[in-house]
Amino acid sequence: MPRVNRREIVADSEIQVFHAINRCVRRTHLCGKDRRTRKDYSHRKEWVRERLEFLAGVFGVDILGFAVMSNHLHVVVRTRPDVVKAWSDEDVARRWWRLFPKRKNKDQSAAEPTQEELNHILNSPAGMLEKRRRLSNLSWFMKCLCEPIAKRANKEEKLTGHFWESRFKAQPLLDEMAIAACMAYVDLNPVRAGAAESPETSEFTSIQERIKDRQAAKDVRNADAQREKLEHGPHAGWLA
Repeated sequence: MPRVNRREIVADSEIQVFHAINRCVRRTHLCGKDRRTRKDYSHRKEWVRERLEFLAGVFGVDILGFAVMSNHLHVVVRTRPDVVKAWSDEDVARRWWRLFPKRKNKDQSAAEPTQEELNHILNSPAGMLEKRRRLSNLSWFMKCLCEPIAKRANKEEKLTGHFWESRFKAQPLLDEMAIAACMAYVDLNPVRAGAAESPETSEFTSIQERIKDRQAAKDVRNADAQREKLEHGPHAGWLA
């Protein structure tokens, strides 16, 4: 049965929730301990987690859940075109610069743009309209997540070629029950795969990050302060 064209399920002007999956090429363990080559690439899982946290602060996309496995990635996201619509043109330009900077700092982060550099982005009305659309678009979010990881991995091994399969899969989640079931499926993926014994020990998952913040919040007795710690905790504060 042929796959449904992504354009048929993604509506750029609507708030939607998706379960996105991307697999390493040939399903090899390029983010874990590869049984074939006996090399350990587990450090790349932190690359993915860090990239997700970065993108959560740039895109108009809420990250509800994630699980970075040895040979594939799960992400549950909610597109927010309504939020992007409220951003000023300069805000859009600055966010786009952070994604595709023309200059970088020594740590490879985006350098602070000059007004001239921002104006170069701002002075194209058609370009600005397209950039605003892309900043809440699922395909562009996945591109900005997966492409840098692939390039970094290839550079690490001095290789070229594909790291991820050519096309990620996306399943729309149409109601709260579907979202809750999918988030449970994603969070429990390491347990089901035998990679962890419990959610507490499931590394590089949204559930473990939320559990860590909840455990830290137990030390706070004031209800408002506890709520603040849960909402803006050091581990899961970037998650929706």
